[in-house]
Amino acid sequence: MENNDHILIVDDDREIRELLASYLEKNGMRASLAANGRQMRTLLEQGSVDLIVLDLMLPGEDGLTLCRELRSGKWRTIPVLMLTARNEETDRIVGLEMGADDYLTKPFAVRELLARIRSVLRRARMLPSNLQVSEPVQFLEFGDWKLDTTARHLLDKQGTMVALSGAEYRLLRVFLDHPQRVLTRDQLLNLTQGRDADPFDRSIDLLISRLRQRLQDDAREPRYIKTLRSEGYVFSAAVEVREGPR
Repeated sequence: MENNDHILIVDDDREIRELLASYLEKNGMRASLAANGRQMRTLLEQGSVDLIVLDLMLPGEDGLTLCRELRSGKWRTIPVLMLTARNEETDRIVGLEMGADDYLTKPFAVRELLARIRSVLRRARMLPSNLQVSEPVQFLEFGDWKLDTTARHLLDKQGTMVALSGAEYRLLRVFLDHPQRVLTRDQLLNLTQGRDADPFDRSIDLLISRLRQRLQDDAREPRYIKTLRSEGYVFSAAVEVREGPR
């Protein structure tokens, strides 16, 4: 039995919006349509949305701007699947770092879009309740570092800010929310990007390498992120939660 997931389609091409809505509704989903950011916000205020299909190349506020807004506001937990006519690797990476959960290049088959939507939703719902990213706190402290979760800044012991990309922040936050716990690549992909793991997808390994560089963590003798062969990764440092200014 279908569960009538509510999908919000944000695309300035009316023909594409209507085509996608018709196909999703034939497959048991509900669809709402928006041509721009203003209409998107209005529909989000009106009711619960399970996933947003967001076009990158919107006039005015583009998809990256809107995705960044979604990820920093009250709708930050809603999965976003980004559409684009571009096929550049850099666009895909930027989209994911802005907070998109998956990425699909135009032209595409509507069946593939439906499969991607179902995959993102299924993976999110398969997570056990104790393996979710927690609600924001102000500071998470570990070793020589402090993560300001309000400003999303990483601070060293001298208080110097170290810039993090959106993807690096999400990965670090997952580790800090689940210290001393083995996390598989599949779980990390889902928690940071909301998509199924491809056996050839090395994006998590590359992202962990980048995060280790930020933390000055030697992969051969790691202080923070340890690799467990054939199992995954574990954040081995103790984490303390601090609220309020320090």
